[in-house]
Amino acid sequence: MSRLDKEEQEILDVFDAGELQRASEVEDRKARHQQYAEAMFKKDARINIRLSSKDLRGLQKKALEEGIPYQTLVASILHKYVEGRLHEDR
Repeated sequence: MSRLDKEEQEILDVFDAGELQRASEVEDRKARHQQYAEAMFKKDARINIRLSSKDLRGLQKKALEEGIPYQTLVASILHKYVEGRLHEDR
C-alpha cells in the first residue's frame, strides 16, 4: 500500500521518468531563503522562563518528534506568535 497521495505519486512518476527540470532562478531563491533562515534564527537575546515539568516534557517530546532541540521549538513557537502566524483552533 502506497503512502503517497495522488499529487505526490504524480511528482514521483515525473521524477522517475527524468522529466523534472530545475527552476531557472533556483540559486537566487536558495540564497534569499538562506538569508531568511539566518535572520530568523539569529539569537541575540536570552530569556529565562519557568514552566511546569509536564509542559517541559511535552515540549521536549514534540521537539524530538520534529528532530530539533526543544529550545529551537520554543523559539519558533514564540516567533510565530509574535508574527501573528500562530492561532488557537476554536
